[in-house]
Amino acid sequence: MSTATRAACVIGWPAKHSRSPKMHRWWLKHYGIDGDYRFEEVPPQEFPAFIGNLRGNGYIGANITIPHKEVAFQLTEPDERARAVGASNTLWYGDDGVLRSTNTDVEGFVAALDVSAPGWSETGKHAVVIGAGGAGRAVIWGLLERGIRRIHVINRTFDRAVAMAERYGERVVPTRWEDRNKVLDGAGLLANATTLGFKGNPDLDVDLSGMTPDAVVVDINYVPLETKLLARARQIGLKTADGLDMLLYQACTGFELWFGLRPQVTRELRDLLAADIPKS
Repeated sequence: MSTATRAACVIGWPAKHSRSPKMHRWWLKHYGIDGDYRFEEVPPQEFPAFIGNLRGNGYIGANITIPHKEVAFQLTEPDERARAVGASNTLWYGDDGVLRSTNTDVEGFVAALDVSAPGWSETGKHAVVIGAGGAGRAVIWGLLERGIRRIHVINRTFDRAVAMAERYGERVVPTRWEDRNKVLDGAGLLANATTLGFKGNPDLDVDLSGMTPDAVVVDINYVPLETKLLARARQIGLKTADGLDMLLYQACTGFELWFGLRPQVTRELRDLLAADIPKS
């Protein structure tokens, strides 16, 4: 590899499952850019030192995934969207050499919905979000930005759901785990922002039958490509959006920051990434 090659990476624990390297390398080859993108599995206790010396570790920037997004926010100079979410998933060095961060999970979530369920924000004025971690905050902020009037936030640890209402205001309603099916009655959108349903994890146990006929069900997980939650939604005629579209659309800003060109999300690239992901 030449010394001119610029490299970015995805940092997580674990990270080997990530399709980000395949995606970014496809873009790099497609646009003829001298660059590379890798994965780095970094345990939580080593993460602060790793990003504190990100450039010394050979990187001009990074994507951040579970469980590091909130710590990344604390250890970088976040922009307005990252501050709104309280978590960062994309890092880059500013012209002043400062390690900066943003949160592109918001745009990835909204873009995936726009592609899979056009007009969703007009029909889904009552939404339910499962999960109050970094991904959950990005989902909540995206819904608020698009004008969703009421968002029930459900978390096994109720205090974390309460914290979301305190952070984002009266449109966010903290809801106890045992009440999850009750608030799904009449809901126009359900977003799973937890790892429930991810390969090897328990499934998300919810009753979708009370949702509106034009409701949308979104799952941030993409391994398997169609989680059991999405399969149940599809079987009863609801629209669905999967985590792979979210991954693709959230990646565009990072690529542009690191390599100077905004890439296009194409069917060819989605099919390439989907080819080696278990379907169910």
